[in-house]
Amino acid sequence: MGKGKLAKFADMETYSCVFQYPFGALEHADFPLQGRWHEDYFHNQNPIVLELGCGKGEYTVGLAKRYPQVNFIGVDIKGARMWTGATQAEREGLRNVAFLRTNIEIIDRFFAADEVQEIWLTFSDPQMKSQRKRLTSSWFLERYRHFLVNQGIIHLKTDSNFLFTYTSYLVERNQLPIEVSTRDLYADAASASLTPLQPSLQEAASIQTYYESMWIARGLNIKYLKFRLPREGQLEEPDIEIELDDYRSYHRDKRSSKDKAK
Repeated sequence: MGKGKLAKFADMETYSCVFQYPFGALEHADFPLQGRWHEDYFHNQNPIVLELGCGKGEYTVGLAKRYPQVNFIGVDIKGARMWTGATQAEREGLRNVAFLRTNIEIIDRFFAADEVQEIWLTFSDPQMKSQRKRLTSSWFLERYRHFLVNQGIIHLKTDSNFLFTYTSYLVERNQLPIEVSTRDLYADAASASLTPLQPSLQEAASIQTYYESMWIARGLNIKYLKFRLPREGQLEEPDIEIELDDYRSYHRDKRSSKDKAK
């Protein structure tokens, strides 16, 4: 039997790599590490990369082990899931890893301007019924601009055709610079040797989560989009209808009788 939620929460209270600040915790005070992650936690000037919606933290830990000269922070509100990655980081003494349990809607309250170089969005809920809740929506991109360096990189790795298509249209409408776009990451990574895109494709394909492997086993292609976010310019939503995903993913369904959504 797995460890219970209360026991996991008790564990994380003792972990030096975990910071728990759900929405109410910041009602009367600022987050103490905002603008001071390098000096007061990581104790270096290495780049900081976020994984938003990190789930169990497999990707955050995997990236941290693969790139020891980069600092990684996994962000999610689900503490019981985050416990898995946080426990591994704590036990293995990974000094370039942190986990932040909070609502992503207020992510800009935890980092100062130019404090983050890249953002990973790995298998985010496509939020097919709610445009604003999508982690690649213009509303969220504006939040990221508060702390992401100018022309900072955003990675989207997803099983959702809906989210990939929506994000591609948004990026195109706003003329955001695209570095890599593929609807079949692993096929393209396997055939990308000696091409300019090979490093980026190999990086995105280098870590495979448990649920990702399940989706691949079900025959679902993994999509990957890497683009840059300039600080200037008004962001606009794409005005186009997109077919909803026609399958049920892990703990996720269409939750709608409609065939399309914007």
